[in-house]
Amino acid sequence: MLPFDTIEEAATFMGRNLTAAETMWFKYSAKKSDYYLYCHNILFLFLIFSVVPLPLVFVEMMRSLGFDKYKIQPKVSLSLPEMFKCYKDVMRMFVLVVGPLQLVSYPSIKIIGIRTGLPLPSLWEIVAQLTVYFMIEDYTNYWIHRFLHGKWGYEKIHRVHHEYTAPICFAAPYAHWLEVLILGIPSFLGPAIVPGHMITFWLWIALRQIEAIETHSGYDFPWTPTRFIPFYGGADYHDYHHYVGGQSQSNFASVFTYCDYIYGTDKGYRYHKKVLRKLKEGSKVDGAQNGGSYYYPTQDLKSE
Repeated sequence: MLPFDTIEEAATFMGRNLTAAETMWFKYSAKKSDYYLYCHNILFLFLIFSVVPLPLVFVEMMRSLGFDKYKIQPKVSLSLPEMFKCYKDVMRMFVLVVGPLQLVSYPSIKIIGIRTGLPLPSLWEIVAQLTVYFMIEDYTNYWIHRFLHGKWGYEKIHRVHHEYTAPICFAAPYAHWLEVLILGIPSFLGPAIVPGHMITFWLWIALRQIEAIETHSGYDFPWTPTRFIPFYGGADYHDYHHYVGGQSQSNFASVFTYCDYIYGTDKGYRYHKKVLRKLKEGSKVDGAQNGGSYYYPTQDLKSE
C-alpha cells in the first residue's frame, strides 16, 4: 500500500510529476496491500499455464497444415484428450502445491525487500535485474537438475517430469511435488540477492514460466525470437534431454547452454547433432525435415 492519499502528495514526495506508468500504478495499487499485490502471482501463473500453451496445442492438432516440419520428434503425436490430461495434472499440482506456496511465502518477500512503492524502476533497471535473475536461476538450476539425474533423485523424484519423452507445452511444470518445491529455490535466489520492484518480480515469474513452456513445446520454429539470445538453449536443445530420459547426462541447463559447455555435459547432444548432420547430408534419413527440427532415427543414439 502506498503511503500517499493523492497523486499530488506522491509528486511532492518525489520532487517531480509522476510518469504515465507511475500514475497508472498509483491508481491501481495505492489502496491495495502489499500482500494482495504479491498474490497476483497466483493469477499470473494460472493464466500462463492455461493460456500460453494454447497456440501450441492448436499447432499440434493441425500438424497436417504444414507444422509437422517443425516438430522435433515428428513420430510422436498426442491427442487432445492426452494433452488435456497433462493440463489437469498440472492444475492439480497448482491448486495443491504452487498456490498455497505462494500464499505462505509472502514474509520472505518482505524480508528480502521487494518493494511496491514509487518511483517505478526504469526499463534499464528492469532488464538488468531480469538478466541477473535468469543467470542465477540457470546456474543453480543446472546443479539441482544434475543431482535429480542421479539414481536416487531420478527414481524418487525427477522421473515424473520425464514421463514425456517428447515434451509438450503443458508438461513444462509437470513434475513431482517435491521437485516443484526444490526448483522454487533457484527461482527465488535472484530476487533475494538483487531485490527490486514488485513489477519486476511479476515479470520474472511470468517470463521464466513462458520460457519453460517454449523449451517444452516440442517444436523448433525458425521465427522464434529467442534464437537471437546468446547461449540460449531453446526447444531443440531441451527436447534432446527428454528424448534420452533417465539415462541423460546431457543438456541439464534450464535456459542457457554455457554451463553444459563448461562442464562438458553437452557432449552427447553435440555428438547426436553431428551424426544427424552426416546422415542428412548423405540422404540416409528417410523423411528428414527442414525448418530447424531434426529427426531421431534410432534408439542407439541414446547411449552416446
